Amino acid sequence: VEQLIRILGNHGVDYSVNGRREKQQEGYSRTINLSARNIVDTTAPYELVSKMRASFWVIGPLLARMGEAKVSLPGGCAIGTRPVDLFLEGLQVLGADIDVDTGYVIAKARNGRLVGNRYVFPKVSVGATHVLMMAASLANGETVLENAAREPEIVNLAECLNAMGAKIYGAGTETITIDGVEALSGARVRVIPDRIETGTYAMAVAMTGGDVMLEGARADLLQTALDVISQTGAEVTQTNSGIRVRRNGA
Repeated sequence: VEQLIRILGNHGVDYSVNGRREKQQEGYSRTINLSARNIVDTTAPYELVSKMRASFWVIGPLLARMGEAKVSLPGGCAIGTRPVDLFLEGLQVLGADIDVDTGYVIAKARNGRLVGNRYVFPKVSVGATHVLMMAASLANGETVLENAAREPEIVNLAECLNAMGAKIYGAGTETITIDGVEALSGARVRVIPDRIETGTYAMAVAMTGGDVMLEGARADLLQTALDVISQTGAEVTQTNSGIRVRRNGA
């Protein structure tokens, strides 16, 4: 969260962090207020992007809104097949001109705006699905993404974008349809809890024993994993405040 805030601030986004829990680390808050009225820079430098691979995702919204973006590759100057090939291929299908120079992806939308199109992912990619959903939200016309990722985070992003004025249908299925709009506006949205963190702590309790309340966690987001944990002898209970995991002994 802290790193994403730094990256957004670099582009001119104003932010404030409110409701931090007692003894909680700075940046890990219940509410983050963002204002992106004025984007002042479309370059995401290596020193920021290199610290977290998902930072590369800013290429989608920057390109969609500003018509251009210069974003460092997550690993700098990569040799061979890049882990962002699907991102770039999808953006090209939406009408972006892509060039890679000294470790940076330089993307420009022809005539200043992306154009809706149909894109079939050669393989399922959560990151690329996120990026193309954001990019297509402001594209001219309809975009259809096939073989799209179906994770809960994809659904959550669609809910966020729709609350901001986007028109996205089918999130959570393998086919997502996006009708591009002229502009997005502000909204209030709730981010789903982290499934990986929830599963990691739940498995730790199952392995070592103990009684832990995972506040804010949602069982419906990783029910299959929790069922497996229950089979190991741990007691997993969904409560009003989260998920309780208990196991006696190790």
